[in-house]
Formats: sequence, C-alpha cells, structure tokens
Amino acid sequence: MARNTSIYLRVGEGKNLPAKDITGSSDPYCLVKIDNEVVARTATVWKTLEPFWGEEYTLHLPSSFNNLSVYVYDEDTLSGDDIIGKVSLDKELLDNNPRAGIERWFKLRKVNRDTEVQGEVHINVTLVTNNNQNTIKCQIIEARDLAAKDKTGTSDPFAKVTYNGTSKTTQTIRRTRFPRWYETFQFEITESLKDAVIVVTVWDWDRLGNNDFMGHIEIHPSDLEPNKTYDKWIRLKPRQIEEHSDGPDLGSLRLKVRCSEERILPSQYYQPLIDLLVESVSQAQPEGSTPLNMLEEVMTLDKIEVATTLVKIFLGQGMVLPFLDVLITQEVLHAKDTNTLFRGNTLATKSVDQFMKVIGMPYLHETLGPVIDKIFNERKLLELDPDKLDVLRRRMSLKTTSANQLLEHSTATLTAYLVSIINCILMSVDRCPPIMRLAFKQLRKRVEDRFPDSEHEDIKYLCISGFLFLRFFAPAILSPKLFSLREQHADKYICRTLTLLAKAIQSIGNLGAQLGKEQYMEPLYPVIIDSAIRIKDFLDRLIDIDEAEVPPGEMQQRSVFHHSMTIKEGYLRKRRGEDIAVVTPFTFKKRYFWLSNETLSYAKEPEIEVRSTIQIPRVCAVERVDCNAFQRPYMMQVIYKDSEGNLKTLYMQAKDVNDMHQWLSAIRKTCVSNTHMLDTFHPGAYRGSRWTCCLQTAKSVRGCSKTHSACTLGDWRDPLDPDAETQTIYSQLLLGTDMLRSKYLESSDLGNAAADAMQQNDLTVNGDSKNPHDDKTGLKKSQSFHDSRMAAAATLLDVIGDMARAHRAFEIREKEQEKETFGEGS
Repeated sequence: MARNTSIYLRVGEGKNLPAKDITGSSDPYCLVKIDNEVVARTATVWKTLEPFWGEEYTLHLPSSFNNLSVYVYDEDTLSGDDIIGKVSLDKELLDNNPRAGIERWFKLRKVNRDTEVQGEVHINVTLVTNNNQNTIKCQIIEARDLAAKDKTGTSDPFAKVTYNGTSKTTQTIRRTRFPRWYETFQFEITESLKDAVIVVTVWDWDRLGNNDFMGHIEIHPSDLEPNKTYDKWIRLKPRQIEEHSDGPDLGSLRLKVRCSEERILPSQYYQPLIDLLVESVSQAQPEGSTPLNMLEEVMTLDKIEVATTLVKIFLGQGMVLPFLDVLITQEVLHAKDTNTLFRGNTLATKSVDQFMKVIGMPYLHETLGPVIDKIFNERKLLELDPDKLDVLRRRMSLKTTSANQLLEHSTATLTAYLVSIINCILMSVDRCPPIMRLAFKQLRKRVEDRFPDSEHEDIKYLCISGFLFLRFFAPAILSPKLFSLREQHADKYICRTLTLLAKAIQSIGNLGAQLGKEQYMEPLYPVIIDSAIRIKDFLDRLIDIDEAEVPPGEMQQRSVFHHSMTIKEGYLRKRRGEDIAVVTPFTFKKRYFWLSNETLSYAKEPEIEVRSTIQIPRVCAVERVDCNAFQRPYMMQVIYKDSEGNLKTLYMQAKDVNDMHQWLSAIRKTCVSNTHMLDTFHPGAYRGSRWTCCLQTAKSVRGCSKTHSACTLGDWRDPLDPDAETQTIYSQLLLGTDMLRSKYLESSDLGNAAADAMQQNDLTVNGDSKNPHDDKTGLKKSQSFHDSRMAAAATLLDVIGDMARAHRAFEIREKEQEKETFGEGS
C-alpha cells in the first residue's frame, strides 16, 4: 500500500520588492523547493519591482514532505544572483486547508542559514537498563543528502551528541554530503527519563569562521523500550528562529497552494466502485440516478480535476467513448436551444475539454508547434487597434513609421500567420487521434438527433468547432506555455500577437457568426470568412471514420499514448558512465534525444535515422547528479541494464533547471510499470577510484541516497493510475455521503409513505370520486422511479462504506507498525 502526495502551486505575482540593481529595479525570478531541494524555477521578469509570473505547477511525491518554500531571487548576468527573500509553508499549515487550499499574499522573509536544512541522519540507539541505572547507547552511523554549505557543492560534516551539558563529537568527513561515521557514544541518565533529551546536531566544519549548522534531531529516552535497539533514519530539523517584525520590508508574494495526501489501497478494494461507474455508463438511462450523476451533485473539487480523473478511469476501462456519450446525451437533452448548447461549466463540457488535452496534446504540438515557434522567434511588433498604434510607435521609437504603415505591416504579417495556422489545421485530419475523431462523430450525431431541422444546419459543425477551436486551439495559441508548446510565457509584444490570432481562431470556430464585435479585427475578416467555409469541409473529413479504423488496443490501454509515440525530444549533452579520470568540455557530446514509452534514443542530429537506444523496460533509476561530480549544473543520470544484465549509466546535462526536471519527470513516467527499479543510487560519479558523493571505493557498493522514481511534475504525459484515480473519486463521494443519504434514502422513504397513503384512501377531485385505475400507472412509475433511485444510492453508499472501513483497518495497521519504532520527534 502506498501514499500519494500531490501539491498544486501557483506562483502569481510579487509587489513592493526591494531594488537590487543600481538602476533602482530588479530582475526577479522564483525557485520552488520541497524540503530544501529545487523542483522548479519561474521565468525571470526583467526590470520590475512588481513582477507577474502566473506559473502553475503540480508536483507528485511518493510520500509526505515537511516544507514547501518559494525563494525570490534577483538575476545578475555578471555576478551571482542576489536572494531577496522567501515564503516558507509547513505541511501542517497546508493540511489545515485540504480542500480549497490557501490563496493570499505572503510577506517575504529574510533567508536565515540556520533554517536551510535538508537530509537525514542514520542512528542506532538503545536504552540500557540495569539495576535501576539507565544508560543511553547511541551510534551515529551515517547521514545522507545533507545541504551543500561550501562553494564546491559539498560540505565537511561532523556530528555532535549532547546530553545534560556534556557533548561528544564524531570525526569530520571532508568534502561530502554523505558522511559515514560509525561512532558510538554512551551517556548515563542522571534524571527522570521523561525529562531527559539527547540532541544530535550535524555541523559543517569551516577552517575560517564559524561552523555552519546543518540540522539536528532529538531523542527522548522515555519513548524507548528498555533494552531494545532502534535503528532508524531521521530527518534533520532546523532551528526555531523568531521572526522580527521590525526588519526591512522585502515585499510580498501572491501564492495559491493546495496539498492532498491520499492512502492508496490495494487494487481489489477499488474494483467495486469502478464497476459501479462502468455500470453508470453501460446501463445509463436518460432520467436515471446513477453514481455518476450523484458524483456531480456532491463533488467539492474543481470540475476540471474531477473530469480529468474520470476521463482517465474510463480510458483505462476502454469505455471513454461511452462515458462521453452519456454525459453529452444528458447535456443535449436538457438544452433548450442551440445558443446555450455546451456553453455551461458542466461535467460534460469539462470532460470533453480534458479528454482533448489527455489524448490530443501530441496532435496539438504537431499541428501548432511550428507556427508558434516561428512567432516567438520572429518577435514582430503587431497591432490592429488604432487606439494602441500611437502608443506602440512612441514606446518603440518608431517615429519614422506612420500609423497606417504599421497597420498595413501588422495586417500582412497577421494574415500570413493566420493562413499558416489554418493550413496546418486543415491538413491535420490524419494526425488527429482516431479515438478523438470518433468522439466528435458521436457528439455530432447526438446533436443532429436533438436538432434535426434545417434551420439548425450549422449546429452540427458548431458543436465540434466549439470544442476543437474555441476550447483547444484558441487557448493553446493564447497561452502556449500552459499547453507545453513553449517553456516560457510570451513577452508583452508576442502576447499581443497571440491574442489577436486567438481572437481570429475563435471567430473561425464560430463560423464567422460573431464578426463585428471588435471593429479593429476587420482587416482579418476576409481570411476569417474564407477559413470558416473551409473549416466545414475539414470537420466533415474529421468525423469520416469508422470504429474499425481505430488501432487495436487504443480503445483500452494502460497508457494514454501509443508506445512508439514521441512524448519528449530535444538536445542534451551526454556521456557514458565509463570511468574517465579527467573530465573536459569534450567529454560531453551534444546529442538530440527522443523519448517514447518504449525507448530513450539519441543521435547527433534530428535528421539521422541511426540512433543509440536504451529500452525503457530496462531502466532501473532516473535521478539527478550533484554539480560537483563533473563541475557542471543541471546533470541527471539514467541507470539501466544492458543486454547481459549489467548496470550501466548514461549521464545527461540539460540547459536549465526546468529542462532537467521536465526530462526527469517524463522519463520516470515511462518507467512507472518497471518492476526492477532501484531503491538507492549514487548522486555522484565514480571517478579516481571512488565515488564523488560518499567517497566509497567499491564501484558496486550500494547507493548512498534514496531514489525518487515517483517524484514527477504533473502534466499531459501523466500515465494512467487506476487506483489513485479511483481514490480521488472515492474521496469526493465520501465527503458527500450525508447529502446522498438525505436526498436519496430519506426522501425516498417519504415518497414511498405518500404512495401507500394514496393507495389506501379514496382520492377525489373537486368532490367527485376518481377511478383508482387512473392513477395506477402513474403510481407504479413513480414507485419504480423512487425504488431505482433508492437502490442506486444504497448500493453506492454500501461500497463507499466498505472502502471507508478498509481505510480505517489499514490506518490501524500502520499505527501498530509505527509502535515498533520511535517517532521522528524522538
């Protein structure tokens, strides 16, 4: 059984930041750290004290964490970056707001070195009791993943054990974050056990100046069973530092953070709920009450998150098309007219949106990627609004260019961009995933059945283009980074170009029906009108597909994408793991890498067909590499088995911290089903007859750090995980059990009582006797409706109750296992 921890973080904006440059401004960016390890970096916003980032991250962690911190830096090109301040959020704070999370302005605090703590210490401790005499025997074995306190990226750690004013110190291990001491100390307890505290503090030794604090732990003898030896890794804790309100104002940072931690049960416990969800689709009736309907009534999470989860569940069951069909049918039946069709924020519309993102991202990248890249690379200044032309001319010092000239240039350039986008879309039918085309085909059929009149001829096109153009293509053009089309947000000039193009694509998606709302878009009207006509033919060709044309296995798969599909590619620098005594710039070769669910391959250039390849099922670990291993930043490694079963290592260097984490995350996701993943690794390299990380000389020695195979960034590459996805749905239904019981069971009991009363008494209308047979059919239908509602709700509540009892049983078991050791507070 596992625990899944997910963190959603939005780094919004900053205000009132201090000026760090001589110009009276700053160039701020943010680093995001989990337990003092960098996991993401925002873009730099140049020359401002009021930066806006608007960057979002979803972090998946295999277990819990202690602290989330966001650091604000000022980037300096010629010298080291200046730290401005940080916001530190402990897990306890986030646990108090599990549903909505926290969204507000946080004051930036000064960074104190005594709070910059990371890593764990391994101890062996025994409370020896003999003739009423208590003695603590404490062995300091080793530590791992300590903070790098020296400029070389390492430290010189030693440990100090203190009791009642008496301290004993280990030897200092030079130039490592993974020291091994194996030293034992004894203290006689001279006071009551409940008052005794043993403190183990780790320090970084400095030849000049004071030693640097690296963290501490406390051992309480009262928590130990006499004469029993405890062996445990314990996370180091920072010192408690009092905040002083009279310090300088470092500005504020607006963040939105939400943390969810779920216990994932064995798969068999989720199958009954999956069966009910599948039954909701396979046996759905237009007016019936199903678990799917009940979920929509009680869910408290954002609809996008629930919709994404459901899409993935039904993808895994091979029933995503019937699932979408049920939601669409209900939506269409309740639509009063075509003007309101699919315009609301419903589970149906969000499910189709997320289905397109989960399935169609490679298609989107292949279709729009080249044009988006061209727009960013050319970075042209374009504007159609006459009210903004003069401002643009003054700001860019274009005094020799008239407003009309700038308008003509903008019209010609935007027209060329728009034509390129439309042509790419029109030629993309064969690239669109077949399952996505089938979904649009059944969507169109449901709409045509509901609105068959000739006056609604355009609705059969609008129902598809409303999703594909207005909810997929246009948002991707407007915000390429949110759709992973670009690594950075557009600057204000490129952003204006993208905004104008997105408006045009929206107009085309509406088949030109809403032209005239913004008069300054008139220069693009000819292209919009012509494209709207051509788009109809594209949509007809898009849905011209039979289910038999869907490749075998695509309707039911454990991976979202085909195994051979490239899910990430780009340039990296690489070297093999063979021992090289001297590392030179020529040691690392620039290569173009491709990643699919089957292979990680590379060649000198993208055009080269002959590639070196690592089979994904042979990968054993995907991890970061310490900077001091090769004196290079942004290093990572892939540990794999060759054809003879020997462990090999490929070292790779990314261009920046975000690129590194994106590659780490993407490769780890492809290995999610590998059964031989390592649990430890070496974050250094084997050079000069020893490991640079832990200084051990045996090349085959066990790794000195824990692997992070389940630590990933959430994005469209996330693999299907039916247990975690069903757990999310269970959690939502569990929160709504009281509402479901009140609405479906208690109200059904009242309805049954009323029906019995009607049958037992003579009914009269205006004083005239009424034939009981007249109400017989209606009563039976009403009774049947109440019975089916009550039965569906009762079955669902029984399943939720069984799962809740299973969670309690596993929780009790976990607590019993924890009694075998002592807590981290000890």
